[in-house]
Amino acid sequence: MAALRRRWNNSSLLWKVFAANATVFIVAVATLAWTPVTVHRVATPSELVVLGIGLLLMLTFDLLLLRRAFGPLRRLASTMEAAESTLPPGHARSYADASAEVRALGEALGEMLDRLERERRGSALRELAAQERERLRIARELHDEVGQMLTAIALRAERAADGAGSVERAALLEISHTALGSLEDVRRIALELRPEVLDDLGLVNAVVALCGRVDRQRGVRVRRELDWSLPRLSPEVELVIYRVAQEALTNVLRHAAASEVVVELRRERTAVILEVADNGRGIAADAVEQGLRGMRERASVVDAELEVRTRKDGGTCVVLSVPA
Repeated sequence: MAALRRRWNNSSLLWKVFAANATVFIVAVATLAWTPVTVHRVATPSELVVLGIGLLLMLTFDLLLLRRAFGPLRRLASTMEAAESTLPPGHARSYADASAEVRALGEALGEMLDRLERERRGSALRELAAQERERLRIARELHDEVGQMLTAIALRAERAADGAGSVERAALLEISHTALGSLEDVRRIALELRPEVLDDLGLVNAVVALCGRVDRQRGVRVRRELDWSLPRLSPEVELVIYRVAQEALTNVLRHAAASEVVVELRRERTAVILEVADNGRGIAADAVEQGLRGMRERASVVDAELEVRTRKDGGTCVVLSVPA
């Protein structure tokens, strides 16, 4: 029985359709040959009813057989339609019960989708690397050129204030203080563009530094729950985790109106989990869409899953699960 089923599955679609129609014809001939039914040359109304019922049964039986034969082809078509969107791992369906033609098409489609997925991820990784190189270039220019210029302005203003009158001295000192404040902003922006601590001291220390900077802004208390024994991660994965944490904290500062946010980084079996939860009012739908688009794109690069949900006690929770 199993061998016969395998032969049936391996047969072509042509023979499956032929077998379905042949089965219907054989049943129809057997019915006419061995049932005590007679039909006059001009069928009576009762005979027409019997013939109509028989035709309807044969068509239904034929439809069921053909539906089973063409079922894998429909599944293949649905897979091709789904290929327009980003497919999760394991998107290729099994066509073990399909005909030889459909099985060949399914295997070719699966290989094509896998290749497209690899190329998409490779392109996304190259784009991510290009973005980080550009961030690094801009951060260095801000630090070296703009930072030095602001420092020079502050020093010159302080020196000029020593020999000036009281009014001019106050104005020059104010210029110096403004320049120094702008210098701190430039340093903060440069650090957010490219966190050197991520390259030098690793992911956990980079998250600690990030939480410390946020904790000093706008009165938001940041509580850290970090696992220092994380598995070894690639630089791309560490960068994605850091950027998602940075974007989530930025959304909290801009939209959530929260007084406290908890940043948790832990290991669970074969995954590293980043969780950023706040006690604010939540994030507006348009802000969520704008902020999540970048985070989801980054997560897909490293085959991670991103989830945003509302907490029971209010606020928003962003969870990133990265395979380790």
